[in-house]
Amino acid sequence: MKRIILGTAGHIDHGKTSLVRAITGIDTDRLKEEKLRGITIELGFAHLDLPSGQHLGVVDVPGHEKFVKNMVAGATGIDIVAMVIAADEGVMPQTREHMEICTLLGVRHGIVVLTKVDLVDEEMLELATEDVKEFTRDTFLENAPVIPVSAVTGQGLPEFTQALDALARQIPDRPPSSLFRLPVDRVFTTKGFGTVITGTLVSGRIQVGEAVMVYPSGITSKVRGIQVENQSVPAAESGMRTAINFQGLDKEAVQRGDVLAIPQALRPSYMVDIHFRYLASNGRPIKNRTRVRLHTGTSEILGNLILLEQDELAPGLETVAQLRLDTPVAVVKDDHFVLRSYSPVRTIGGGQVLNPIPPKHKRLKADVVQGLRGVLSGGPEQLVGFHIAASGPVGASFADLRLMTNLTDKQLDATLQNLMSARTIIQVDKESRTFVHKSSFEELVRDTAEHLRGYHKAFPLKSGMSKEELKSKFPPGTDAKLFNLVLNQMIKDNALVQEEKSVRLKTHKVSLAGDEASLRRKMLQIFKDGSLQPPFFRDVTETLMADPAQAKDVLHLLIEQGLIIRTKDDLYFHAEAIDDLKKRLVKFLEQNGEINPSQFKEMTGASRKFLIPLFEYFDSKNVTLRVGDVRKLRRG
Repeated sequence: MKRIILGTAGHIDHGKTSLVRAITGIDTDRLKEEKLRGITIELGFAHLDLPSGQHLGVVDVPGHEKFVKNMVAGATGIDIVAMVIAADEGVMPQTREHMEICTLLGVRHGIVVLTKVDLVDEEMLELATEDVKEFTRDTFLENAPVIPVSAVTGQGLPEFTQALDALARQIPDRPPSSLFRLPVDRVFTTKGFGTVITGTLVSGRIQVGEAVMVYPSGITSKVRGIQVENQSVPAAESGMRTAINFQGLDKEAVQRGDVLAIPQALRPSYMVDIHFRYLASNGRPIKNRTRVRLHTGTSEILGNLILLEQDELAPGLETVAQLRLDTPVAVVKDDHFVLRSYSPVRTIGGGQVLNPIPPKHKRLKADVVQGLRGVLSGGPEQLVGFHIAASGPVGASFADLRLMTNLTDKQLDATLQNLMSARTIIQVDKESRTFVHKSSFEELVRDTAEHLRGYHKAFPLKSGMSKEELKSKFPPGTDAKLFNLVLNQMIKDNALVQEEKSVRLKTHKVSLAGDEASLRRKMLQIFKDGSLQPPFFRDVTETLMADPAQAKDVLHLLIEQGLIIRTKDDLYFHAEAIDDLKKRLVKFLEQNGEINPSQFKEMTGASRKFLIPLFEYFDSKNVTLRVGDVRKLRRG
């Protein structure tokens, strides 16, 4: 059986709590101050079995204007609203604000309850009913039942319960989601049990023993026990009013406004892209960077409203915008929210989340606005493709895409497969399931070719650019696996040649000018003549009276061509001398088992300043192994 949450709404002292008590037998005013003042301050909770057997969770919200933030917290996750209007007072300011809030939070089903009918005559009741019809015109409650009731005499209560039962059967199932989320509305401790957290489970499922993370703090704990309406259960599902008991979690570590979810499932962000509707009831346009209060889930967060399409927005209009917040919020796409003004505090608008983890946008950019409008109206493939393209070369992971699209794992899997089959996206990392858009990949290929062209022009005597240096030219955050994919694609396209640790364009060939060719020939001969006691490079440059920069380029070319071997800074050997020494060294070790410095000196005829670099070179090439003061042949 589906789980349904009923929430109350309406002006202070219009009888919301009395109505809940009359139909459930539960007094939701639990605070001493609530009892003394006769008003609801905090959220209250009850439950009810309808005649058909359908079970309702009930959230009773405060009506006083000072406690609207508590009302917004309570309205999160409700399926049906009971809009309570006292027959002796009619529609009042908080009635209107609560209606606006319910609309902004996406509530689409409800019943209007005319309370305190025992205090009015028939004529007054008729006037109140007309007032309700006028009030609900062009709202989601326009065709809702209007039930006159009295919590004192019991009049209308059976009819209200029957109307609830009929409406409950029409409530569609909640959208499927594998993402467990519970916005925290209450935290307390119970002797012998520890910290208990309550809230409406808005999506997914949780069971005893699972690990849970508190967002945005990142604190983790394990579920010790679960209760649904005072009954212990092994698991709770979407739509249930849920209390969760945690192991070793301090009460102070959690507060209303936090969100419970599986570890690493959410990503708190200081910025959120939104579709925002500015209420027609506002007296003047709202300007860019207006200070606002964001209410989403059970949280209230201060921030600035950044208008992306215009400098100000007139009442009654909508736009795409970005919220930049003082503290991070953990939301997913399509989450509803309410914005209230900073001071004086009143509801000014609301809407839905378009991207919960966006980059910082520049204002008045047509491509940004067009992209967000596409998110608002596009299908799964357009939505996923947009976010992967927007992520650039960094790419978007499966976990991030789940937040940005609010698709189920199954839906997202299918969409990604379709996009990969169409070659619209490329999977970079199978483990993290990170994807880049083909446009980003193709741009990296073009940029790589451009970097190499520039390098070849600047260093014509170098056969190629080191892979490490080329990787540093890629945008920050680019995965090494994507870097290799780009190189492999260019090799496949016959545009790139890879040579050990360097790469070059296929079209690049080292060609020496006459003076460079002469310098190369002379330099190579000097190192050949030096054998195992070659001169230092600086001495070679002076001997040849060569330009130092040109000489260095020629030397690097000889190293790349394998004709010169570098052992350490400014110490170079002719490759033939090294190859000959290697053969003699291996033969000696095979016959004698080890070689000491004196024996090596005798073999090479070189001084100590050459012996140590040569020993270390053969160690680095896995020819020899140092054991104490001797070297042995490295096996395998």
